[in-house]
Amino acid sequence: MNMGVEIADSLARRVRLGVLVLDGVTVRPSDPALDAEVDRSCAELRERYGGGRSAEVPGVADARSLYKAVGLDPTRRRPSNEALLRRALKGESLYRISTLVDALNLSSLREQLPFGLYDLDRVAPPVTLRRGEPGEGYEGIRKGLVNVVGRPVLVDGRGPFGNPTSDSARTMIRLETRRALVTCYAPASCLADRMSGVLDRTRDTLLGFCGGDEIDRQIL
Repeated sequence: MNMGVEIADSLARRVRLGVLVLDGVTVRPSDPALDAEVDRSCAELRERYGGGRSAEVPGVADARSLYKAVGLDPTRRRPSNEALLRRALKGESLYRISTLVDALNLSSLREQLPFGLYDLDRVAPPVTLRRGEPGEGYEGIRKGLVNVVGRPVLVDGRGPFGNPTSDSARTMIRLETRRALVTCYAPASCLADRMSGVLDRTRDTLLGFCGGDEIDRQIL
C-alpha cells in the first residue's frame, strides 16, 4: 500500500516527516506489561533528569527547533513529546488510553519527537502536510475546536485531522481499529537515516504490544 503522503512546498524545507502504515493491529484497553514499561521509562527519566528542566533532556531541542522553524512558540504550545516528558519528570502518571496509543506515547517519550496516530479506515487519502487555511480547524480528542490556521496540519479528503500537538476525534484510535497511520515530525535537519531508525524502533514497540505488520513507510 502506498499512502502517498506529501508535504506542501511551504513546509518542505522546514519539516522532516516519517510515516508508518500498520495493518492487523489489535487494540486492547490495557496491558500490564506495557504499563510497567511506561512506568519504568518514566522512572529512568526522573532518576537521570529529575529536578531539572525538560529542555535539558537530549532530543527536546529537536522538537523545539521544529516548532520554531514553522513559526510556533514551543514554550506556549508544547510539542506532544515534551508534554509527556514534563509529566514524567514531575512524577505524574502518563494518561492510559489503549495499548496502541500508550505504546506510541512510550515511543514519543523515548525518541523525544512528536508523533501522530490515526485510524487509517477513518482517513481519506491522499494526505498532505500543509499550513492551515483561514477558518480551518477540527474537534480535538477530549477537547473543543483545535484552531490550525497558519499552523502545520495533516489534511485528507475530508479536511484537517492532526498536527504535532493534538489529533482529531474523527480519526482517533478506537478498540476496533485494525489499520493505523503513524506520523513522526522532526526538523528538516534530521537525517533520513536517523528517521529510519526512529521508525524502526517505533514499529517494533507498536507491533510488540499490538501485533500486526508494517505495510508501508515513507520518509519525506
